[in-house]
Amino acid sequence: MKLYLVPTPIGNLDDITLRSLKVLQSVDAILAEDTRTTGQLLKHLGIQKPLMAHHSHNEHASAGGVVKMIQSGKTLALVSDAGTPGISDPGFLLVRECLKNGLDVECLPGATAFVPALVNSGLPTDRFTFEGFLPQKKGRQTRIKSLVEEERTMVFYESPHRIVKTLEQLAEAFGPERPASISRELTKVFEETVRGTLTELIQHYTQHADRVKGEFVLIVAGLEK
Repeated sequence: MKLYLVPTPIGNLDDITLRSLKVLQSVDAILAEDTRTTGQLLKHLGIQKPLMAHHSHNEHASAGGVVKMIQSGKTLALVSDAGTPGISDPGFLLVRECLKNGLDVECLPGATAFVPALVNSGLPTDRFTFEGFLPQKKGRQTRIKSLVEEERTMVFYESPHRIVKTLEQLAEAFGPERPASISRELTKVFEETVRGTLTELIQHYTQHADRVKGEFVLIVAGLEK
């Protein structure tokens, strides 16, 4: 009677931990953000378990059923497509619902994209704030303006088709010379980290449009006072 949150590799499949393997092998079923993606991972790992969809479009409706399964004696694992569930991926609502019902929840340590990107950036790591994805439309400028006076290093996730726009908006709000770093395709064949000012990063990805691919982690220095 337990829910495990199991991190999965963000690229290189060798990054799965031995403990994650044991848990995935032992649970009664696995909740997956995308059953096809998780199915491929399980096939690679040689694990056969029932898969259930649990994603951003059904998590409110799904949570109640999952709670009932655990209450009936089942042990389940929640995974996202890559990384740690609940970090810019479904997980929070299910964890909250399980805890409300007195159920045991355990998150295993493992892959999370922002940690290597932050350490690789060369920017201060002693204090930082994780902002995840900025709002796409409503509230986007308000969120950016709220960070203008932020002194801690800031961590953002961004998609390929919005990365240049985001850099331009941050440069306008924070100043074009603010130090920053971008890591993309972490742990994969074409892994890349580019460091410089916000202006230099804009120029880099404008001039190298062929490299605007994959998932981006943007690290921005906090305001120096």
